[in-house]
Amino acid sequence: MGRPLGQHFLFDKNILRKIVKSSGVTGEDTVVEIGAGIGTLTEFLSGCAKRVIAIEVDKGLVGRLKERLSEKENVEIINADALRYPYDEIKGDFKVVSNIPYNITTPLLFKLLEYRRRIITMTLLLQKEVALRIVAQPNNKDYSPLSISIQLYTRPRIIFYVSRKAFSPPPDVDSALVHFEVSPEPLFEIGDEELFMRIVKKTFSHRRKMILNSLRGFSAGDDLPCGEGEIKAALIRAGIDPSSRPDSLTIEDFARLTEAIRS
Repeated sequence: MGRPLGQHFLFDKNILRKIVKSSGVTGEDTVVEIGAGIGTLTEFLSGCAKRVIAIEVDKGLVGRLKERLSEKENVEIINADALRYPYDEIKGDFKVVSNIPYNITTPLLFKLLEYRRRIITMTLLLQKEVALRIVAQPNNKDYSPLSISIQLYTRPRIIFYVSRKAFSPPPDVDSALVHFEVSPEPLFEIGDEELFMRIVKKTFSHRRKMILNSLRGFSAGDDLPCGEGEIKAALIRAGIDPSSRPDSLTIEDFARLTEAIRS
């Protein structure tokens, strides 16, 4: 059966081997696996990593994990909620390799990025639709605030797709393996990240409108007037056509617009 948090178990050994190979895990690495389930991926990871920390929220499954992996001295099984786990308590830097429970995908990604100074890479099996949004570029229907916020700190790429038929029970959607190179610092020069993301979210809430219109009513702060005239002037200073649509703008465009609005 699938788990309450949306986990579906993957049994195909060929796919499991491909996941581990794609992760680039070596005998020098500490690996964190989130949603270890019944330990199929954990077992493969234990064969190539120096240390595996398997986090599982379901107490019933933790018992099965401990029984299955009792002889694996490099595996530590932790019964915890991955959204609340203090990853900074892990000794040294680490990689994350997981078949992510669908129901917590987005909040978990943002939780992990809070520890980006400790995470080397992430290799995650995600819903195909979410994966496409994460890697999407401008002028693509999947391009969204999620694309931008994840690409601020990572270089994500889809490695391969996995049919829903490979899982038990099969989910309603196919999956994709996404590999993330994680950066401790933003990959783009952004002076005010909070303002940057507010601008991104405001424009995408009206993604079919011209960006000038989608920013109507936007407030950057008491000391930064943002009437239509100020917004148009900021767009022009940033080198952005006021009639362009938000989903045509690159991250660099939004960064320049943020600086133009601040100035």
